[in-house]
Amino acid sequence: MKEDVLGGLGVRIAGGDDREGGGEGPALVLLHGYGAPGTDLVPLWRQVEVPASLRFVFPEAPLTVDLGFPGMSGRAWWHLDVMALQERLARGPDSALAAASEIPAGLDEAREAVLRLLDELSERYRVAPERVVLGGFSQGAMVACDAALRSRRPLAGLVLLSAAPVALTEWRRTAPLRAGLSVLQSHGRADPILPFAGAELLRDALTEAGLSVEFLAFNGGHGIPAGATTALGPFLARTLGETA
Repeated sequence: MKEDVLGGLGVRIAGGDDREGGGEGPALVLLHGYGAPGTDLVPLWRQVEVPASLRFVFPEAPLTVDLGFPGMSGRAWWHLDVMALQERLARGPDSALAAASEIPAGLDEAREAVLRLLDELSERYRVAPERVVLGGFSQGAMVACDAALRSRRPLAGLVLLSAAPVALTEWRRTAPLRAGLSVLQSHGRADPILPFAGAELLRDALTEAGLSVEFLAFNGGHGIPAGATTALGPFLARTLGETA
């Protein structure tokens, strides 16, 4: 694995012919969640059964988050009002979903940062845009979805691990332009942070717009279960047309 900077974001790159992003294979770009370190999703590259030529790219979000403990901090794609989020969750899923069409302050900047990263990835690592699968976990999945639905950049597929709808009115307007795009979406039925009902709302919006959504519900909370990592390998094979 190697470290680099693409589009102004620090990244960790693994896989490929030399296990450091070499070669000319396709790429999976995964964005971590709120408050996590930039290394949070890196272990996935050893857990997913994929062709050796596939490059894994793990960007680090640009913002620092104070986790409330001395010497500890995380990263974020945009800053959250954690107290407001907790109050909404305390009032129940319907209250949490009421914010689904809000565009969070900082989402536009996060999307543009990811698009710049993808442009530089294509240029420097010789990855054609149509051979890139974009995805993420939690807040990172929301940024990935926003980048996919609010840009015209070609993509091979979209991976949404424990995502929630934001900017939903805008997403519904632009999603038909992505009709046919393959999506792998997973969510825990007992997710205490991003309600399962939100995942269903997002799934239905994407499906109605013509995207091809493979939806994996699991009996768990806010995380990435073994079933999702197991499903990711075949999903990548289908969307990228490559086998191990």
